[in-house]
Amino acid sequence: MPTVYITAPPSAAESLATMLVEERLAACVNRLETTSTYRWEGTVHHDQEYVLLAKTTDDRYESLRTRVLEEHPHEVPCLERFDEADVLEAFVDWRRDVTATD
Repeated sequence: MPTVYITAPPSAAESLATMLVEERLAACVNRLETTSTYRWEGTVHHDQEYVLLAKTTDDRYESLRTRVLEEHPHEVPCLERFDEADVLEAFVDWRRDVTATD
């Protein structure tokens, strides 16, 4: 079961997190404030952003990825999938239940 790492500007973070949960693409999304330092078009930037950690399932991952790419305001959003090697089984069950589309 994957956790998806996404960064977003403050103006978009809450709406992205809410959309993912409302559309059952993620069971939960944690938002953490951060400062990102990166190079874009030859210039180094230091921007306030949020890290979104979206807990999803293998079945919902591709739909989550598609929706983030559709709604994210950046031309090239940070979107990384982390697969878990060890996770509490009760958490796995809960995540599967709340992302079910049946």
